Amino acid sequence: MALLSMHNISLSFGGDKLLDSIDLNIEVGDHACLIGRNGTGKSSLLKLLNGDYSPDEGDIRYAKDFKAAYLPQDIPTNLSGTIIDIVRDGLQQKSSGNQHSATESEQIIGKVISHLSLEPYDDFKTLSGGQKRRALLARALACEPDLLLLDEPTNHLDIESICWMEDYLLRHVKTFLFVTHDRSFLRRISNRIIDLDRGNLAQWNCNYDDFLRRKADLMHDEEIRNKAFDKKMAKEEARIRQGIKARRTRDEGRVRALMQMRDERKQRRNKTGNANLNLIDAELSGRKAITVKNITFAYNNEAPLIKEFSTRIIRGDKIGIVGSNGSGKTTLLNLLIGKLEPKEGEVIHGTKLEIAYFDQHRAILDDNATVAETLGNGLDTLTVNGQPRHVISYLQDFLFTPDRAKSPIKVLSGGERNRLMLAILFAKPSNLLIMDEPTNDLDTETLELLEEQLMNYKGTVLLVSHDRAFLDNVVTSLLVLEEAGRIIDYIGSYTDLSDFKNQQQKITKKNVKKNSVTKTKAFGFNQKRELKALPKQIEKLEQEQTDLHNSMADPEYFKTSPKKIALDTEREKEITAELEKSYDRWAELEELQAII
Repeated sequence: MALLSMHNISLSFGGDKLLDSIDLNIEVGDHACLIGRNGTGKSSLLKLLNGDYSPDEGDIRYAKDFKAAYLPQDIPTNLSGTIIDIVRDGLQQKSSGNQHSATESEQIIGKVISHLSLEPYDDFKTLSGGQKRRALLARALACEPDLLLLDEPTNHLDIESICWMEDYLLRHVKTFLFVTHDRSFLRRISNRIIDLDRGNLAQWNCNYDDFLRRKADLMHDEEIRNKAFDKKMAKEEARIRQGIKARRTRDEGRVRALMQMRDERKQRRNKTGNANLNLIDAELSGRKAITVKNITFAYNNEAPLIKEFSTRIIRGDKIGIVGSNGSGKTTLLNLLIGKLEPKEGEVIHGTKLEIAYFDQHRAILDDNATVAETLGNGLDTLTVNGQPRHVISYLQDFLFTPDRAKSPIKVLSGGERNRLMLAILFAKPSNLLIMDEPTNDLDTETLELLEEQLMNYKGTVLLVSHDRAFLDNVVTSLLVLEEAGRIIDYIGSYTDLSDFKNQQQKITKKNVKKNSVTKTKAFGFNQKRELKALPKQIEKLEQEQTDLHNSMADPEYFKTSPKKIALDTEREKEITAELEKSYDRWAELEELQAII
């Protein structure tokens, strides 16, 4: 069943149309990914479906009582209050048609906050980026939307949180349309691809890898057709220049046909080119690029972020740094390149190091300066690979038109800012490349070109990223930041690490089960008594859990003291754990009884 239908929709903000007479149906059960180059209008299409924009032409038809909810690409800066305030406000804004009663609304709010493992009275402004994403997702889900719209939902999330979001969407959200640059996320959760290319939509009921193959075939066919057309037009142009007299009646048709061909060629929208990324290698560094000896680091009197860590980084190593948000990945980078001094231990740099640093916060960018001024430091030319190049010409390699190169940085999109950072980075010769979250907001084509450059780079690469596909394609080893300042040095890709951890978990569970059975060799009087008591124990826990849920669902409940709410929340978690343990023990005893 179609939730919505778009018919002959057009949208533009000056220049070429972002959407040019498109049609689109979203069906119940779609997990559709909207893909396309940076700046093609993906976010605008989501905002159109959410009602934030109105189309220039065409109409959108919705199913009865249709509701959409939107998770924006950037975390809003104007939100304040507790999590429950944020979620309640989102529910009230989206309420229309069949509204819930006050009691039902509070029950929904409590349920979704609990489901996403959020603390209702935490202040939104103090949350980490990942927790803010969860709060905004709770805000969107509270209105029980028919269609969930997600714009780059993995931004600001660490890998663990991205995996959590994948599982949550697949289990609990029936229909959603999302934009992402994270290819692993796309591959796992999508069942449909919607391709936005030069104002037109193409819909593909296949997985991402099949789409890439089919799209490549189509682009090849389009290129052949365009070359044939251009060749034919050039022949007609040549004939006219060689003396066809347009005043003759029999030649007027040919002239009119040529004019029509010129108009058709003028209307053609060429595919956006790829960035021309070329890393410039400096002179080779010494074989030992960086030696780390037993370093420990902490901010002020806090617990150590990094504790007693040692490693040796050899020239040519490509190392990924992974860990949860706040675990100290950027801190580790700054220690390795000398921006921070360890509290204990030492970091020794090898000879002839030429460091180039990509900062995820883009601190070197001045919003009021133009793109060209930022790259050239106020000059019109710069030296690239020993040769002078005009700033505007060099920026065109990174898909900045001359007009865009003269624009202030404050008007650039996230993808454009990242391309400018790459332009600055790649203009400088280096043999040690430090990259902190370089993939944010880049489209797939630019990501793949960046991967190719890094793989062919002769120097050393230290890379922080939450993009699993990017890590798999670039790095050969990982530094994994874990709890209590511990860092594991792992040889292999991120997928290798993930497979290894999964295998270890299976072995651990198997050993726990084996040990449990070994310890209880006999099914005697004590085991019989325990088995007989378990159902009543479970029933008592379930009744307590039900009473607690009913109490928390009461609309007056959230007016009670935060201390009481915290105690109830903690007890609810304890009951859940006790129930799981009791059910496991029940199954174990019944299995042992059957053996006896």
